[in-house]
Amino acid sequence: MLVLLRDGRKLIGVLRSYDQFANLVLEDTVERVHYQDAYGDIQRGVFVIRGENVVLLGEVDLDREDELPLVPVPLEEVIPLYREEVEQKKQRENVKAKVLYEKHGFSREGGEGDGY
Repeated sequence: MLVLLRDGRKLIGVLRSYDQFANLVLEDTVERVHYQDAYGDIQRGVFVIRGENVVLLGEVDLDREDELPLVPVPLEEVIPLYREEVEQKKQRENVKAKVLYEKHGFSREGGEGDGY
């Protein structure tokens, strides 16, 4: 199974259990870190995921996975590039949030009016 989490992480593992709240238990889990067409895998083992953090859940087609133009690289090469990309994305999101707050009256993430 491939699981995309709310924080952007991508987990690949064997689905062992789930419940009515979409809580999941994955076994032999790896966290896949992408940068452009390169990726590295971080071994995570057994992973328990709270359902509210699941954005996307899907089956991995092992036959088609081999056809993807992705290149496995050592984790040490892809991690710094990935972290830089995440930091740039975070900065862009902060700029957008500031504009929405100041010019259009939106509430800030986690701020007043953002509770449920």
